[in-house]
Parts: sequence; C-alpha cells; structure tokens
Amino acid sequence: MKQSKILIPTLREMPSDASVISHALMLRAGYVRQISAGSYIYLPLANRVIEKIKTIIREEFEKIDAVEMLAPAMITSELWKESGRYETYGDDLFKLKNSEGTEFIMGPTHEETLTALVRDSVKSYKQLPLTLYQIQAKYRNEKRPRNALLRTREFIMKDAYSFHADYASLDQVYLDHKQAYENIFDRSGLDYKAIIGDGGAMGGKDSQEFMAITPDRTDLEHWVVLDKSVASFEELPLEVLEEIKSELLRWSVSGEDTIAYSSESDYAANLEMATDFYKPRNFVVIQEELTKVETPNCKTIDDVASFLQVEEEQTIKTLLLMADGSPVVALLVGNDQLNDVKLKNYLGASFLDVATEEEAKGFFGASFGSLGPVGLAEGTRIVADRRVQDVRNAVVGANEDGYHLIGANPGRDFVAEYADIREVREGEVSPDGQGVLKFARGIEIGHIFKLGTRYSESMNGLVLDENGRAIPMIMGCYGIGVSRLLSAVLEQHARLFVNRTPKGDYRYAWGINFPKALAPYDVHLIEVNSKDSEISGLVRHIENSLQESGYQVLTDDRKERAGVKFSDSDLIGLPIRVTVGKKAADGIVEVKMKASGDTIEVHADNLVETLSILSQEDN
Repeated sequence: MKQSKILIPTLREMPSDASVISHALMLRAGYVRQISAGSYIYLPLANRVIEKIKTIIREEFEKIDAVEMLAPAMITSELWKESGRYETYGDDLFKLKNSEGTEFIMGPTHEETLTALVRDSVKSYKQLPLTLYQIQAKYRNEKRPRNALLRTREFIMKDAYSFHADYASLDQVYLDHKQAYENIFDRSGLDYKAIIGDGGAMGGKDSQEFMAITPDRTDLEHWVVLDKSVASFEELPLEVLEEIKSELLRWSVSGEDTIAYSSESDYAANLEMATDFYKPRNFVVIQEELTKVETPNCKTIDDVASFLQVEEEQTIKTLLLMADGSPVVALLVGNDQLNDVKLKNYLGASFLDVATEEEAKGFFGASFGSLGPVGLAEGTRIVADRRVQDVRNAVVGANEDGYHLIGANPGRDFVAEYADIREVREGEVSPDGQGVLKFARGIEIGHIFKLGTRYSESMNGLVLDENGRAIPMIMGCYGIGVSRLLSAVLEQHARLFVNRTPKGDYRYAWGINFPKALAPYDVHLIEVNSKDSEISGLVRHIENSLQESGYQVLTDDRKERAGVKFSDSDLIGLPIRVTVGKKAADGIVEVKMKASGDTIEVHADNLVETLSILSQEDN
C-alpha cells in the first residue's frame, strides 16, 4: 500500500490536551480523531489494528464453539423494563424515542436482547449449551469521557452470552472463555493479569476481570529504545538522562483501577475486591469500664488518638451509609478505609451512599467525628470489619459532639455482624499467605461473568429439562473492550527513541513499537528519494518481493524529506523498517528492527530471508 494514498495525519508535536501517552500518540501518529466528546473516528491505521484484533478473537472463539451473530445497537426499552435494568442502570443509558413515541435505548450491553432471542428460539435442554457473540459499537453516556478510547460514549466491544441447562455446563464454558481470553491477550502482546472482579451493574456472581498493566513510569529499560548511535544508558550525559526521566513522568498513569497482586503467587484482584490474610487474634484482656471522656475539637482518628495518647489501632471508626434507602452503620479499625463495593455486595444492595451530616445527626444525635456504635436503637444494622472483633477496650464516638467513649468492647457494648469490608493496603500479607500485596494500575480489557438465572428468571427464559419440567436457563456473559485494546497496546508499547546526531547532540522522540500480531502493516518501506529512478525501481522490486512472501507492506512514496519520513515511521510504529537510499545502485538496503533498535545493511536479494531470521531472533 502506498502511503501517499492513505490518510495518516501525523502531528509535529504531542497534543497539549492529552494527559496519557496512548491518547497523545493516537492523535500524533494519525490513528484517531475526535468527532465529538467521547466519540472518535478510527482512521485507516487504527481500523487495521481493530480488524486484526477481531480476527484473533474470531479464531480463538471458533475453538470454543462460540458462534458470531449481530444484534441491533438500538434496543426497545421494553426488554430492559422486563429485566428491571431500565430504571436501575442509571444515567449512563442513552434513551430516545421515535416519531411515534416508542422508547428505545442505545445498547451498552445486550443481555436482554440475547435472552429474548434464545427464549423465543430454544425450547429444550437438548439445544444447550449455546454460546453467541457479536462485535459491535456500544453506547454509554459517560459524564466525563476522557483519555481517548479509554473512556468514551461510543466504543467497540465483543460481547458473548452462553446459555445452559445446568451449572456444570456453565462452569466448563466459563473456563473455556477464560482460556480463550488468555490466548487472545497473549497473541496481542499484552502484559495483563486475570483478577477477581466485581459483577457490578451486569448482575454477575462469579466474575473475573482481565487488566492490562500500566508500565512503571520510572522503568527506563521498558520505555527507552537506544539507537545504534548510543551504546548504553551510562553513555548519556546526566542532564539528558534527567530530561528523559522528566519526559516520562509528565504523562499521567493511565488505568481506572488499582490491582492488588501477590509478590509470590498468582493471587490478583481489583482493589474493590482484594482481601488480605486474616487470622483472628486469640488473647485475653481485662475489660475496662466504659467511660465517657471529653475530646474537644477532635474530628479525625488521628486527632482522637493523639489527644488520648493511644494507638490508632485502639480506635474504632463509625460510618453511616444508606443502603437502598435504609441506614447501615459500618465500623472499621483506626484509619482503615471502607471498601464500599465489599459492603454493597455483603448487603446485597443495589445502591449504597454515604449519609449526609444532617442524616448522621438525625440518626446518632451527633456530628461526624463523634459517632459511635454504643447505645444505638434496637434493630440498627451494624456491619463491622472482621478486624474490629480483635480490638479490646477501644475508643469510639459517644454520639455527643466533643465526646468519646473509652473501654468499649465488641459483644459487651455493641453487637455487630462481621465481614471483610476494608480496603487492603500495599505490603499486607497476601490472602493465600504467599508473599505480600503489591499495587499496580491497570486498564480493564475484558470481563467474564457467571450470570446464573438473573435474566432468564426476570424475562421468563425457560427450557424443558430431561424430565419435561420448565427451568430457567443459566447464563454466562463475556466481554472484551476491542477499542480499549488499542489504547492498552499503545500504553504498553509506546517508546522513547533516543539517538545521537553526527554533531554529538542527543535527541529523543516518542514513537510506537507495535507488537507484530497487531501492527497495521508488517514492514515500513521507506523510499528516501522518489525522484531517483534507481531508488524507485528497487523499492518496487522489494515491495513486490515482500508481498509475495506474505508481508503486509506500507511504502512511503511521499514527496517528503527523509527526516520527515523517518519521524513519521517512528510514530506509526511498524515492527520493521526497510530504507532504500544512497546504496540502491548496489542493491543494498538498511533494515531496522523497531523493538530492539538494531540496524543492519543487507542486499535486496537476501532481504526476505534476512527478515525471516531477524523476526525469529526478535521473538
């Protein structure tokens, strides 16, 4: 393909309105353009990457007997009213009406659509299991779309739905999808972790997220590719090295989620679901008398601990939350933070909100900073983190402004339900006892759920079992953010290319180092001077030779300076660059492997064989 025939609108500078590197490079390298807030045009290069991702997905899904189809993006609201999600999904739904007043939504996901389809088409357990999937645009009314394809209002997703007559079948297909996802992300060249996830608005029970890890901004070995003109990092002058470090740190760390993972095992979980190793403490302490003490101007745990000269672990924090409109008191040790997802899941609540100060004063009779669990009205639901039960003679709020109670003991002075509702901290022991928890930022690229009968029961999705009884179908749901994958790949494969000029100056510039499986083209063929007949002739010969050997070739035939072509080539990020220049008369070309920065000269007649060898070495 001739580059002069493709729309690749590269920019000279990194765009000032981009805060993450993937967003900046997608714009600068001419992959996408924003058409409105949260909506992007996929330009030719991006579209080729997207199509390669789709191909990998289709190949892996065919192995697990999943069948592709296509549902409409615009869905009648009646289906979502059947399932109950029309009201509970929230403001993220795009809602619209036709000229006759019929209500529709733009599909953010298609559980209802596929449940209705299978409900009306499948009548017997003998027709199950069945897995259907599609790859299409989805729509969510994000309040703050940002970071290009990482958070948009329109995005491309692969969503699959499986239907079963028994849970054993669901369990097997769930595992099949997990393996398929791992194959897809491995082939896509991504560094990722499969983590314990939260079903959220999807209604899932067991679920697992797949998170692309955001590289550490301080890892020079990852980010920087040294040209052959630079021997090593030690060669770089200190001021240049500091400039490079500063350039890396100027970009925000992408990824919506924090991942907690073990330093020594396979344990990994979204921070919302992560837990740590806990063993109840068995010890005997004389219980002190419950005493009210004055604590003027003490509004925080640190204030109280300092004023009473106790460790923060000797204090219990009291919070008031509204779960589906009903008050729930949550207790935590010291400065532990509430994990509202854990509490929401424990309560089985659809909505969980922190109470206002007015609500807290009405319930406790005191303001924030003086709330406590002692003496609450009978029937008050108190959920305490499991660590609370280990605290003896604790300090708690007295439910009177400016006062606390000392000598409070669980069981004697208040009764609570105990559950893991705290947010883990980095460095705590992994829940499996192997290693400690480490944190990393991640981009969600896939999610699999065991939905159970959540949708089939609400939408009357029944089949006859082997005894002729009508039973609700058991479902699974499996999603991959196809357009998000492009952002994730760029976050992990962006590189800072460093070289030394003939004058001895050091230069660096951003570019992309695409993994081979997803690169828009395999080879970037650079025609240094399109007016030179020998160069042009050799370029045509090489282009034909490479294409006949199965390579996808992008030929830069533009009437531009060589420097512009090389700069654009670094930006576009194809795995191999072949430059035809001043030695064309001798049949000699330059080959550069993008991943390593290695450059060699080779005769055009040996180019295909050389690329085959270099590609194997690069793997």
